[in-house]
Amino acid sequence: MSTDLLPPVAPEVLAEAVENLTARLRKKLDAAIEACASEAVAGPDGSVSVLFGEDAVVTLRPGSSGVVTAADEAVCGCLLAPRCLHRAAVLGAAPLADPEQLAPAGPAADAEPDPAQAGTPPESGVVVVGAGPQAPAVHGATTPGASAGDPPPTAPEPPTAAQLRASAALWEAAAAALAAGVAAGGAVVQAELLRAAHSARLAGLPRGEAAALRVVRGLRAARERSAAQRLGALTEAFRELLHVAGLTASGAGGPALTGTGRRAYEAGGSLRVHGLCREPVLSATGYGGVVTHLVGADGSRYSVSDVRPGGLARARGAGSASVALGGAVLDHAGLARGGLRVVGATVSADGRLGAGRGVKATPLRGIAWTDEPAAALFARPAAEAVAGLLADPEGEPELLGCDVRVVGGAGEHLLVRELSSDGSVRADAPVLRLRPAHPHPELPHTANLRRLAGCPGLAIRVLGRPDPDRAATLGALAVGPVPGARYTLRLPEEWLGRADLGYDRLQGSHLPDGAPELPEGDGGPLAGPIGGEADPLAESPLWRVRRLLETGVAGGRRAVAEAARGPEPLGLRGPLRRSGFGAAADLATALAVEADRRPRDAFGRLTDASADRYAWAWLASATHLGAAERSLVAASWS
Repeated sequence: MSTDLLPPVAPEVLAEAVENLTARLRKKLDAAIEACASEAVAGPDGSVSVLFGEDAVVTLRPGSSGVVTAADEAVCGCLLAPRCLHRAAVLGAAPLADPEQLAPAGPAADAEPDPAQAGTPPESGVVVVGAGPQAPAVHGATTPGASAGDPPPTAPEPPTAAQLRASAALWEAAAAALAAGVAAGGAVVQAELLRAAHSARLAGLPRGEAAALRVVRGLRAARERSAAQRLGALTEAFRELLHVAGLTASGAGGPALTGTGRRAYEAGGSLRVHGLCREPVLSATGYGGVVTHLVGADGSRYSVSDVRPGGLARARGAGSASVALGGAVLDHAGLARGGLRVVGATVSADGRLGAGRGVKATPLRGIAWTDEPAAALFARPAAEAVAGLLADPEGEPELLGCDVRVVGGAGEHLLVRELSSDGSVRADAPVLRLRPAHPHPELPHTANLRRLAGCPGLAIRVLGRPDPDRAATLGALAVGPVPGARYTLRLPEEWLGRADLGYDRLQGSHLPDGAPELPEGDGGPLAGPIGGEADPLAESPLWRVRRLLETGVAGGRRAVAEAARGPEPLGLRGPLRRSGFGAAADLATALAVEADRRPRDAFGRLTDASADRYAWAWLASATHLGAAERSLVAASWS
C-alpha cells in the first residue's frame, strides 16, 4: 500500500504531535516518515493503520469530514503513546488538510467558504480559479474616480493584538524555514510553520495561513523530489509568506493583507450580465470545476463558479453542469454564450455572483463579441491594456482581448502578432505567445492551439489573461473570428462567434480553405525566423538574482553565504550595474553578505543566531526582483 490511503490531517494536530517529541526523537522523525511511506493499510470501518515493527500500530480514524482534526483520532499502541515517534511519523506522512476542509475559525467566517486560500503556485502547471491564491481573479470594473465632494477613503483598520502576535510567530517560523532551506527543512521545521499557521487562522489571518501551508507543501514536495514541484514556485511561496507576515507584524492592516477565509457578498441590486467564455478549474489539491466569465451592461466584470472536490473529472463535466443561481434554467455552456437578468444580486469584491435565497435570475439572449459591452474588451491596443492590468503588483490581471494573426507554433505555444483596426499587423508589433491556460493533456487547450498553429496567416480574435511572469504571453481562454477578415475562423452559428478553448474542440471544418489573403504589403507575420524576437526578461541579467534567491531556498543560508566568500559574489554586481540594475545589485550583495554574517564570541559561540535580518534581506531582494521583472513583462508587449 502507500500513503495515498492516509486521510488529510489538520495542521495543528501534526504540529502538536511533533512538539510532544523529545529532542532525541525529533532527530529521527524524518527517517521515520520515510520508513512508513509504504505501510498504510485501509480498514473496513474507514480507518487506516500503519504497522511499525511487531509491537506498534498507528491507527487513524478521521471524523465525518474525512479529516483527522483531533488528537484522539490518531492513536498508537506503543507504551510511549501519544508522545511517540510512530504517531508523529504517520501524521507527518499524511497529506495536509486544506482550510476549507476544517471548521471555520476566527473572525474571518462570513458568508461562503473561499477555497482560494489553499491553491497551487502558478508554476505548478495548474491554473486555479476559486482554489488557489495564484488563481486568476475575476474583478469587478474599476470604480469611477472620486469627486472633490466625496469623503476621503477609510484607512484600513490596524491588526489586533492577537493578529500581531500571530503574524510575529509566522514571521519567526518563516525566517527559520528560509534559513534552513529545503536541505534542512524537515518535519520539525515544517511543524513550526504549521503551528504558526494554525495561530494565524485563529487570529483571523487566512492569507498568512494559506501562505504557510503552501510553503510546507512545497518543502515536502521538494524533499520528496516530486516531479510536480518547481523551485521557482517554492521561492514565490516564501516571498508571499514573508511579505504578508512581515507587513502584518509591523502593524500594517487591511483585507489585502489579512485575506478572507470566507467570501463576503454584498447587495448588487438588479444586474444584466452577458457571457464571455468558460474556463475549466483544476487544482493540485483535488478541486475541479468551471468558472464562467461575464460582463455587465456597464462593462463591469463578473463570474459564476462551480468548484468542488473532484479533480479532472469534475473540471471536464462542470462545463455543461447547471448554473446554481436564482433558479435560472441554464447550464454553464449556455451561460457562456447567453446572459442573465439577476434581481437581488449578491456580489463579492472580486465580482463573483452569489446564489443567495433572495436571488432571482432569468435567461437573456446572448451577445456577440462585436456587440457592446463585450466589444470594449477588444477596443484598446494590447500594450496599452496590459500596462494598466499589470500596474497593481498585488492584483491578478483581468481578461484581455485582441485581434491577432497566426505566425506559427513553438512547442505548446502559438506565436501571433497583433492586428490594427484595418486588419494589417501593427507597426513594430512584437511576437506574442498564446499559451494553454490549462496544459493538462485531458483538456483541449493544447490541442486547439496546435491546430491553429497549422494555419499561418489566420486572423483570430483572442480572449485571455496576460501572464505577469512571462514576456508577451497571454493565457488564451477563447477564440473567435475577426470581424471583416476573410481568412479567419468559421465557427458554427450556435457557438455565437467564439470557441472556449478549454471545452470546445476546433475541427478542420472550423478553419478556412486556401491560402491567407493578407492586406497589401502586410508580410510581417510570416517574415523572419519564428520566435526570433528579443525577450527582455530572458536577456536581462536579473536571472543572476533569481538564481541567488533560489539557491537560498534550496540550500538555506549556508548556500547563500558561499556566494559572499569571493571578491565578486556570483559575478552579481558587474553585470547588473552595467545593465542599469544598480538597486538589484546592491540588494543581492547585501543578501549574500548578511547570509555570511555569523558573529561569534571568544569561545566560538554564536552571539546572534536569529535569522531575522537574513529574512528581511532576502525579502527585499525578492520583492525588488518581482517588481523589476513585472516592468520588463509590461514593456515586452510594446
